[in-house]
Amino acid sequence: MTDLELKVGELAERTGVTVRTLHWYDEIDLLSPGHRTRSGHRIYGPAEIERLQKIRSLQQLGLSLDEIREALDRDRISLMEILELQAERLAHEARRLQGLRDRLETVLEMAREKGRIQPEELIQTMEAMTMFEKYYTPEQLERLARRKDEVGEDRIQQAQDEWQELYRDLAELMEAGATPEDPCVRALVEKAESLIQEFTSGDPAIRASLEKMYSQEGTKPMTDHGFDVDPGVHGFLNRAIQAVAEDTDAR
Repeated sequence: MTDLELKVGELAERTGVTVRTLHWYDEIDLLSPGHRTRSGHRIYGPAEIERLQKIRSLQQLGLSLDEIREALDRDRISLMEILELQAERLAHEARRLQGLRDRLETVLEMAREKGRIQPEELIQTMEAMTMFEKYYTPEQLERLARRKDEVGEDRIQQAQDEWQELYRDLAELMEAGATPEDPCVRALVEKAESLIQEFTSGDPAIRASLEKMYSQEGTKPMTDHGFDVDPGVHGFLNRAIQAVAEDTDAR
């Protein structure tokens, strides 16, 4: 017997799949042993071991045993393709769990600072953390998470400071009677567009989701993250952005 030929008990011990499960796979014609010894012991070789790996991977992808049998017997899907699908699913799950961890860390940080979180504060925190999920697709959230990792926390904090400064400058211009067509206002619009472009990575779908969120939520996404933004100033910026866009379209 070679190293790649295992009795059912040996295969169960090395793979973590129970003997009962292997017997069941054999009974339903999902995974049969390569051959049997004269005494009737099931023997599994390289082909059966590879098929077992495919079965377990496809189970983790959510397929039923009937669907797995059909896929393996009809499509001749390769082990490499299955492992790639499984790796992609695990990466997606890891990102989902990281998002959950980030939420918990936010709540824990509030608890550490205040000692106790009032129920209303907890509800507001959960609302703020789940707001993005209302407006962005899971794929967009994944791209934003990757973008966050790319730019790093230092740049994120710097960008937040730049937004705060931009709104302060815009408030001063409004108080001085500036209009959306004012060159100084236009300069701030260019800065805002640069920051939005950096946040969205130039993805028009993410930009559309961002605009939808702010059109429906107003300044709430900013105030939830510590920004002190006057709704009137925010509205003025939106009008200025729209004016610039209309001028660009007219050229």
